[in-house]
Amino acid sequence: MNSERRKFLQGAALLGGGLFASRSMADTQHEQHTQPAKKPGTPTKPTIPGKPLESFQPTDVLTPVLTLDVPNLPFKVENGVKVFHLIAEPVKRQLLPFKTMDVWGYNGSCPGPTIQANQGDRVRIIFDNHLPESTTIHWHGLEVPIDMDGVPYVSQKPVPPGGRYIYEFTLHQEGTYFYHSHGAMQEMMGMIGMFILHPKRAYLPRVDHDFGIILQGWAILPNNSVPNTANMEFNWLTFNGVSAPATTPLLVRLGSRARIRIVNLGMDHHPIHLHGHQFFITGTEGGRAPESTWYPTNTVLVGVAQARDIEFDAKYPGDWMLHCHLPHHMMNSMSDLLGERMITTAATNEPQARSQMQAMAESIGVAHLHHAPIAANANEVPGFPQDAFMEMGMDAAVAKPETYGLPENWSAAMMGMMTMVRILPPEKYDEIMALKREGMKGTPADKPATQHRHGSGR
Repeated sequence: MNSERRKFLQGAALLGGGLFASRSMADTQHEQHTQPAKKPGTPTKPTIPGKPLESFQPTDVLTPVLTLDVPNLPFKVENGVKVFHLIAEPVKRQLLPFKTMDVWGYNGSCPGPTIQANQGDRVRIIFDNHLPESTTIHWHGLEVPIDMDGVPYVSQKPVPPGGRYIYEFTLHQEGTYFYHSHGAMQEMMGMIGMFILHPKRAYLPRVDHDFGIILQGWAILPNNSVPNTANMEFNWLTFNGVSAPATTPLLVRLGSRARIRIVNLGMDHHPIHLHGHQFFITGTEGGRAPESTWYPTNTVLVGVAQARDIEFDAKYPGDWMLHCHLPHHMMNSMSDLLGERMITTAATNEPQARSQMQAMAESIGVAHLHHAPIAANANEVPGFPQDAFMEMGMDAAVAKPETYGLPENWSAAMMGMMTMVRILPPEKYDEIMALKREGMKGTPADKPATQHRHGSGR
């Protein structure tokens, strides 16, 4: 064992079996079906992926979708029907180590857990409403009977607080879909989840990795944790409910083929760009696209209420950025609503800005780092430092097996709606996957980062 890995393991914290549910998923599901309805607004414990009674299993031709930072929704089979249990409820979602949102979601998760099924399956979704107001679920893009479509008062009566509604239909389609509340403000509180329909026959060319990403935007006023659903100034941008650098990198073996499914439910369109690789757009919210329509690109515009599947061959090793290319979305807007992250900068107040930044860094326990050289006359340049919070590295705070081996202070380059696609040589890929199986949590790089305090000597 090399010294780097030894230090990593020694400094890591065991996730351990105690982190996961000690009882079986079958017991949990039994309790969910038999327990009295909770009082509206009472959250449940987050659903933690354990050992479900039955779950989607890979075959020789199909690869399950991995929605990082979001669990799968388990199911059981009753008389040939796959039965899922979905609960709408308040959720606390940690965006970053120092920022938690009070949002709404499903089964303790925001976005809600991913539903995976096969083309031709009959599914039953038992839906319980633990919110303080009525709601429904719409199965976006799915062709279902009218009484299953989830439009309140039009196709069904709203499900009242503490109420239950059973959705049941046969899945004849395939592709990337999603479910969400059909109340607009509820959508902006986070009520969305992926619904993946695997085809009867695998798509060609076959993929070795299949990932899902949900794009969301949040308007959170200063000193608040609840999104302002009527506000159009979105200052927090997330992949799967998490903001970079806390997003989990996508691990891809060099020489393999990968698919990324991207779903957008918000108020902004997002041009998603992958560094280092060209890809093909192979599917939409309507399912698989004919190969004759594919075209090579490196940026795909994912509009509101749309899904896009992209596929590429992982030819080039490295840690490649995947991000929205709207500049403000690459840094959580940096607008006038940033609250804790607000930094005032103008030609006359750089000392105040520097003081603010240093105080903020110290308050959250991270080092205020510069990831690039600073000019000797930087203090004399109007607007410096305009990069604001982006230079605060948080390697240790967001470490996990997927970040093992990244360069020192990598987190300082990440902010907002972004993550990494780590294309790794087989030996490195296998090493990190082994760390994941061991349940280890990563530690910062071995060498301490070089620190710089604004206003201090250089």
